[in-house]
Amino acid sequence: MTANSPLAALGPALPATTLTSLPLLARGKVRDNYAVGEDRLLMVASDRLSAFDVVMKAPVPGKGRLLTGMALFWFERLAAIVPNHLTGAAPESVVTAAEAAQIAGRAMLVKRLTPLPCEAVVRGYVAGSGWKEYAKSGTVCGIALPPGITPTQALDQPIFTPATKAAVGDHDENISFEVLAGKIGAARAAEVRDTAIRLYQAASEYALTRGIVIADTKFEFGLDEAGRLTLMDEALTPDSSRFWLADELAQGRIVALDKQPLRDWLASTGVTGGAEQAALDLPDEVILGIHERYARAHRLLCGG
Repeated sequence: MTANSPLAALGPALPATTLTSLPLLARGKVRDNYAVGEDRLLMVASDRLSAFDVVMKAPVPGKGRLLTGMALFWFERLAAIVPNHLTGAAPESVVTAAEAAQIAGRAMLVKRLTPLPCEAVVRGYVAGSGWKEYAKSGTVCGIALPPGITPTQALDQPIFTPATKAAVGDHDENISFEVLAGKIGAARAAEVRDTAIRLYQAASEYALTRGIVIADTKFEFGLDEAGRLTLMDEALTPDSSRFWLADELAQGRIVALDKQPLRDWLASTGVTGGAEQAALDLPDEVILGIHERYARAHRLLCGG
């Protein structure tokens, strides 16, 4: 990357935070989580980039701020459907003045919840690993679908396909609803399924008015002290969703506003998973392409 490159114009990236005023609990694929007393967490979105559940070496400048802006937008918009983990307090209030600039625009101060051991995936289209399975067996995560569906064709009704939540470096594993019910109980599993589908439908209806089709997405839930289901982590960002341009899809083309440029580049190099990805130096055009798509999704959805 040269000083005059378009990537350099985005400014420095933040691959990891270095807060010393709070205890670091964990570094996830993207977020650094700090303890704020016994009942709150400071979640800071870095500019790290992951694919196939592995963190890349190269960060994407500004990505953490874009993710946080979109997540906050959706938490507010969907609050009537399910409570979320936001406390309403300013993240800058729990760090030192010197550290405030480091987290500005990329942090959320949230309630500490008991996380449910799953990712609540909702699919309105057959894409990604779902398409590979469907093309082979006519099913998606074991759910039988009608024959003849194409990648650009919406399903009659969205389907719920839960997955385990993998640790950094491991792969998420699709599980059946029955397996999920065995883990968290039938009533709670039904609540997670129904809530996730409601969130997806409400978000999809709005996004379509902004020119975006949400092909699929995943939610994470936890339980508060009263045992209430609560939306946590993030929601409906290009990291956790497939966003497609609606006008292009109407013409039978998929133009993605997510990290598809990274998936395409990795596929072109023959990399489809494994620890070797962490050592890859991504080309500037791949990093820039991801930033541009995330920024466009933010503008369209959030108006900023």
